Amino acid sequence: MRVLTLAAMAAAALSTAAQAAAPERVQITGEIIDTWCYLTEIMYPEGSAHHQCAIWCAAGGIPVGIKGDDGKVYVVLKLGADSTSVANPGVLEIQSHKVKVDADLYVRDGINYLTVAKVLDDKGIVNLTHDEYGIQPFGE
Repeated sequence: MRVLTLAAMAAAALSTAAQAAAPERVQITGEIIDTWCYLTEIMYPEGSAHHQCAIWCAAGGIPVGIKGDDGKVYVVLKLGADSTSVANPGVLEIQSHKVKVDADLYVRDGINYLTVAKVLDDKGIVNLTHDEYGIQPFGE
């Protein structure tokens, strides 16, 4: 009887974990950011001031994110049909851009993860910060 109870508990736990891992299809609008500089605040991490540095970080394997218009930050795990998120040429092309994406959202332990199916809109760099902050990492 005890074995059956443990088996039932394990099955229930696996079922709950599978349900929690199911993604939600979302459309997110925001700026593609360099997560390392954004998290550490080593330098001003957004907009035109940080564009070149953000490209270097993404090319070096630092994960990119989207700072959503909703105030949340989303870590991008995959972009489109590309097989890699490390130094992904598609990510490099949209670094610092304001985009709208169609994606699967996974939330785990308070962290938002996206697997982006498609970039629906790309407005380019609209956050013009270089006048105030210079070009990072070089400054004014």
